[in-house]
Amino acid sequence: MARKPSPRKTGRPTVYTEALGDYICNELVSGRSLRSICTDEGVPPVGTVLRWLAQDLHVGFREQYAKARELQADALFDETLQIADTQVVGRKVKIDKDGNEEITEEDMIAHRRLQIDVRKWIAGKLRPKVYGEKTVLAGDDSAPLNIVVTQEDAGL
Repeated sequence: MARKPSPRKTGRPTVYTEALGDYICNELVSGRSLRSICTDEGVPPVGTVLRWLAQDLHVGFREQYAKARELQADALFDETLQIADTQVVGRKVKIDKDGNEEITEEDMIAHRRLQIDVRKWIAGKLRPKVYGEKTVLAGDDSAPLNIVVTQEDAGL
C-alpha cells in the first residue's frame, strides 16, 4: 500500500507528484471515492486532481487512474457478496399515540439491497463490458428479427 503523502504546512498541494498519484490510485482500488480521498490530509481537492487528469503533462497518471478505476469496479462488485452474506441488525422505534415505545430489531434487508444496487450500478458504469447490462437484439417466435439489406445500403 502506498504511504499517505505528508501534509504541507502551506495548504493543500496543487503540484502533481508520483507519491500523490500512487496514494490516490491505491485508495481508489480499495473502493473509496475520489471525493472521500480528497478530504484526506495532504491530498489536493477534487478539482485539482481532475485538472491533473486533463493535462497532457500527466499522461502516466491518467493511465494509472484509468486502471485504478477499473480495479475499483472489481472491488465494489466484490463487496456486494460480503454485504449480501452479512446480516445487519437494526432497531426500529415506533411511538404510539399514548407515547409508548415499541422497539423491534430485525435485519436491515432494504438497506443492504440499496448498498448492493449502488455498487452494482457504479461497477457497471466503471466497467460496462464486464458489469454493465447486456443488450441483446433478438426477436421472438411470433415476431422474429429480420435484417434486410437493400442495394442502397450495400453501396451498389
